[in-house]
Amino acid sequence: MDITAFLTRATVALLATQRHNWEHGTAMQAFLEAGRMDVVIPMAREAVYRQLPDGRPAGMEPLDGVVDPCACGEGILRAWQETGDELLEKGLQNLKQWVWEKAPRNAQGVLYHLEQSCQFWSDSPYMLPPFLAAVGDIDGALLHMDAYWQALYDPTAGVMRHIWDDQRKTYPDAAHWGTGSGWTMAGLLRTAALLPEDRNKDRDRLRQMARTLLNGVLPYRCTDGSFHNVVDDPHSFSEWNLSQMTAYVIYRGVGEGWLPETYITEAELMRKGAMAHTDAYGFIFPVCGAPTFDKPGVSPEAQAFSFMMATAWQAYENKKAIK
Repeated sequence: MDITAFLTRATVALLATQRHNWEHGTAMQAFLEAGRMDVVIPMAREAVYRQLPDGRPAGMEPLDGVVDPCACGEGILRAWQETGDELLEKGLQNLKQWVWEKAPRNAQGVLYHLEQSCQFWSDSPYMLPPFLAAVGDIDGALLHMDAYWQALYDPTAGVMRHIWDDQRKTYPDAAHWGTGSGWTMAGLLRTAALLPEDRNKDRDRLRQMARTLLNGVLPYRCTDGSFHNVVDDPHSFSEWNLSQMTAYVIYRGVGEGWLPETYITEAELMRKGAMAHTDAYGFIFPVCGAPTFDKPGVSPEAQAFSFMMATAWQAYENKKAIK
């Protein structure tokens, strides 16, 4: 399938999914990276329309996510910058107020993942730090990324553990959930790209963290390009979203010049495998499936990363053609 046909199907499938706040935000990011402001702007307006009184956008049950709603933040910011829409400006200010004044956090100022527990999740590095970097809170972005990394990265396994309880100082879920490492890699990549020029040392450090995690993930890849849901548990089901996330990071990393071209072979294997597991409607299957994320299925986040992977691949191919 050519890239245009694939992106068309991926667009329809992504827009067809029912989405919670983090899923809506990830979908907005996918269209933002594709330059589709015609889609980002109405999605941002919808997120603000469903904003909770405390400032969290895209409010749909469950409503206990602390950092998940922040995945909508960059999309809202860019839509406001594009339009000057006062609704979007107010929504952005409300979200900032949630993050800086209202959200539950530890003594160091690091936000928890959920309201009713003092936990960091491997999703957290994607949901919050890129938004903080996008609105210019660079120190806040780095504080959170470093705290989440320190709590969740497992240097022995080379990948992320899933959940850390910062109050009990233990892991309620120590599993090496594949998609969690994908979220973290993508969060590191996006945050690094959003840092200003005077923070080049910090950008290089975040990119080195992303490469460290990438090098930790790749040995767990199955021969067909997929991963097990828990990467080091061969009895867990095989899925393709970590493959998409990893390919996305590689295409962007090579394109941005901080990964060598040698990684492209891995990206191609994973991309081709994922695309081969995409049906006629654009749905990628099997992935870690919504809404319970404990069995193979489909998910809005996987649809978003299918689109993001394809967009990053297209950008890589276009840049290579120019050379």
